[in-house]
Amino acid sequence: FTPIAPVAQYTLSMTVGPGTPPEVKTVADFVAWAKANPGKLAYGSTGIGTSPHLIMEELAENAKVDLVHVPFKGNADLTQALLGGHVMAQSDATGWDKYVDGGQMRLLVTFGEQRTKRWPSVPTAKELGYGVVSTSPYGLVGPKGMDPAIVKTLHDAFKKAMDDPKHLELLAQLNQDPWYKSSDDYAKWARETFAKEKRLIDKLGLAGK
Repeated sequence: FTPIAPVAQYTLSMTVGPGTPPEVKTVADFVAWAKANPGKLAYGSTGIGTSPHLIMEELAENAKVDLVHVPFKGNADLTQALLGGHVMAQSDATGWDKYVDGGQMRLLVTFGEQRTKRWPSVPTAKELGYGVVSTSPYGLVGPKGMDPAIVKTLHDAFKKAMDDPKHLELLAQLNQDPWYKSSDDYAKWARETFAKEKRLIDKLGLAGK
């Protein structure tokens, strides 16, 4: 592919629900419980090899704990499992927002560079010292070997649209942050991210699955 421009990034996080021990109120509590009960803390994600899966495995690696991953087909099934107490935690984007605001789930940590505007009291994994930063951003690409002049035309047009107040308002409603880089910087980010995630996927034995 030829990178053109990134657009926005999701808010990824870990939430807990009714099946979580009541003493687990923070990420430190979560890690302590996992260490005291190796192989018993089951968390759900939206699928094997997805960003929500990989960030939890990176967190587990950095925190030196053993977690049990339970993959689901999507957000709906995952949310039902957490609310039903079938898993102790879930890693996902903000499809859970109304449940957190309504008190059915607790938001323990987010995985962005900075705290979110909507939940400013919730810490990031980075500030807690776990070194996990991921937002599963998305953007625009074209075919490999695309004419640089066409890339520039598309980049400039989409950049103008991305700065439109209506677009920024919509992103806020979706708990997403605008995420802009030049085409060259976007390509550099993609290469670095691919290398980082490939290492983790290889370590987990997920290559080819």
